Amino acid sequence: MSHPATKFLSSQFDGQPIGLIAGKGYYPILMAQRLLSVGLPLRLIAFEGETEAALINTFKPDQRASIKVGQLGMLLKALTQLGCAHAVMAGQITPKRLFHGLHPDLKILAVLNQLKVRNAETIFGAIAREIESINIQMLDARLGLDDQLASPGLMTPGKLKVPPEYLQHGIKIAEGAAELDIGQGCVVRKGTVLAVEAYEGTDPMLQRAGSFKTDDLIFVKTVKRAQDYRFDVPVFGERTLDMMQASGIQTAALKAGSVILLDKDKLIEAASIKGIQLFGF
Repeated sequence: MSHPATKFLSSQFDGQPIGLIAGKGYYPILMAQRLLSVGLPLRLIAFEGETEAALINTFKPDQRASIKVGQLGMLLKALTQLGCAHAVMAGQITPKRLFHGLHPDLKILAVLNQLKVRNAETIFGAIAREIESINIQMLDARLGLDDQLASPGLMTPGKLKVPPEYLQHGIKIAEGAAELDIGQGCVVRKGTVLAVEAYEGTDPMLQRAGSFKTDDLIFVKTVKRAQDYRFDVPVFGERTLDMMQASGIQTAALKAGSVILLDKDKLIEAASIKGIQLFGF
């Protein structure tokens, strides 16, 4: 059985602190708001130059710690010092920081040296294993955001405008790319693949697709069949919606129960105003 506050937490939750390992953006802010509002004990691990100041200031000094990107040893130490028995990852680290501006310690170097393939899944999966090796349970990164997930069918008003065969083609391409660890999204048009998401992230892909200056574009966001929801959960927010509008993309197909819509009700309303359809599959 699940916890009454969120299905992504067991009913056997022991009440010990949860360490929120927070990257940039609104995603960890929303998660913190939701978890704190239902009285769950929360501590914060912030990354210098990434985590929003507004989120950091939500926590008392003795309930938070700040580290540099790449300091895995400090991360583990901070979780322990804050008394965390559980941890959850939320929010992106700027992709280029993994090439420039990284401050690797010996712990993360040892972990990276053991990886033959380096992508989001392998790197964050290895970090999750290190956290769990010190008896801290990693939690589902949808924690507390049950009502923020994409729901099946058309979420915006009206009728779906794109033909089903073109929608299914886009879903097939996105799922194939996800299985190959390329990325979790794509943009298609009438059976043609215009762009596939890779390491650069969603927004640059949308911008590339928009450079074709054509119509009937479909943006698809999905997950792998064996998605590890402890990290790398796809997120759809206001910035992505604005990028879709700027790129002339009027339909987004999002994996139901998997893609997080940040501030869902407001996002759906904004999409409707912008003439963008949001569909859950």
